[in-house]
Amino acid sequence: MKKYIMAMDQGTTSSRCILFDKKGNIASVSQKEFKQIYPKPGWVEHDPMEIWSSQVGVAIEAVAKLGVSFEDIVGIGITNQRETTIVWNKKTGEPVYNAIVWQCRRTADIVDKIPEDMKKKIRKKTGLIPDAYFSATKIKWILDNVKGAKEAAKKGDLLFGTVDTWIMWMLSGHKIHATDYTNASRTMLFDIKKLKWDQEILDYFGIPASMMPEVHPSGYNYGMTDIAMTRGEIPICGACGDQQAALFGLCGFHKGDVKNTYGTGCFLLMNTGEKAISSKNGLLTTIAAGLDGEKTQYVLEGSIFIGGAVVQWLRDELEFVKKSPQSEKMAKSVSDTAGAYLVPAFTGLGAPYWDQGARGTMVGLTRGFNKKQFVRAALESIAYQTHDVIRAMEADAKYSLNSLKVDGGASRNEFLMQFQADLVDTVIERPKLVENTALGAAYIAGLTVGFWKDKESLASQKKDWKIFKPEMEKQEREEKIKGWNIAVETAKFWSSRQ
Repeated sequence: MKKYIMAMDQGTTSSRCILFDKKGNIASVSQKEFKQIYPKPGWVEHDPMEIWSSQVGVAIEAVAKLGVSFEDIVGIGITNQRETTIVWNKKTGEPVYNAIVWQCRRTADIVDKIPEDMKKKIRKKTGLIPDAYFSATKIKWILDNVKGAKEAAKKGDLLFGTVDTWIMWMLSGHKIHATDYTNASRTMLFDIKKLKWDQEILDYFGIPASMMPEVHPSGYNYGMTDIAMTRGEIPICGACGDQQAALFGLCGFHKGDVKNTYGTGCFLLMNTGEKAISSKNGLLTTIAAGLDGEKTQYVLEGSIFIGGAVVQWLRDELEFVKKSPQSEKMAKSVSDTAGAYLVPAFTGLGAPYWDQGARGTMVGLTRGFNKKQFVRAALESIAYQTHDVIRAMEADAKYSLNSLKVDGGASRNEFLMQFQADLVDTVIERPKLVENTALGAAYIAGLTVGFWKDKESLASQKKDWKIFKPEMEKQEREEKIKGWNIAVETAKFWSSRQ
């Protein structure tokens, strides 16, 4: 019988399971969306039990579709939405509150109150710019606002985890409480050079160390699944935050490799090797995916909060399109946006601006502006934000991009990819398989259990990449970017007037 690696891809809007064969091809896939919860403006939550039930459900379905059994799975790799925070009771296994999602802005005031000296310590130790985006303030909010949570945490009864930790805890029958370096490095609580939880930062936020999971490399034998879950024990041998997993799936193993994933948000990562570069241009320093026994590698990262989510917004809230792929045809049907710009700062602005109070802004509207131009402006906004991160990254790393590897659902949009190539004036490389997050998780797990020999053998599997070359004239590019910069300042002005 053929054997497979299972990738559990727990994303912001859906849970997915993909089975990969020895050649890195998709053998089976199952996906299920789950509910997005918005209790108040700027608040975003998920039900942890729905996350779990949807993830285990698609795993069972993916196996059944292929007509195999869990005995044919040689290892499981988990990749997940990062920063999303879950706190649960270790005795009952019950979450004490909904998962607070990475997009949620409820803790912005907590960040604003952090003293400058502590902000500097956080930046130096964690590589992160203090922001409500990360897990630390979300944990603090739960402990401060859920009745009895703080007391239970002090007694050692509560556990914290990012989504990978929650999935492993449930998969193992409550035996594994662990995470990997990539997820730990996104909590704002982890010293990325000492590779351990920082007690000073934990104390500042009032988070007991007993809540924190063990931390290991991404490729590591964390333990076995519970027999009741998978009808047999399967090694859980990979865990990785989604963006680092995507870099790994694109074979970004070496210093200087750069990728952008166009998912719910957009995430640009540059592998900087064994050196952690401290950004002077609003980027984050974080840990790259690696295997047990390897030297730790780092990445520079620019995080854009609203990427592909702007297309979901066009579809679900504005009802401008019935299906997301229609946005490409609509954008191509008009020659420009008539000078209008959309800044989709629905949950503030991430890198390189870092303005928590900025809000979505549409500028440059005229009487003749139409729905098709609105859709085009929405797609262009993804490319503009990516452009700004790339320029900041080049300045920090003192490295000019020769090409940009792309993946994620929105990278299927041909209009967006061509406009991106035009805007950054570089070649865009898109693999045939754009779901490299799951592939990266599979690669990590497969290398750990010996399903694949080494990284070089994985790189040889890459083929059928599509190339987008820049076509826009320099003057037009510069004029468009100038207009975009004004639009961003307008969105930030909203913040200054509140």
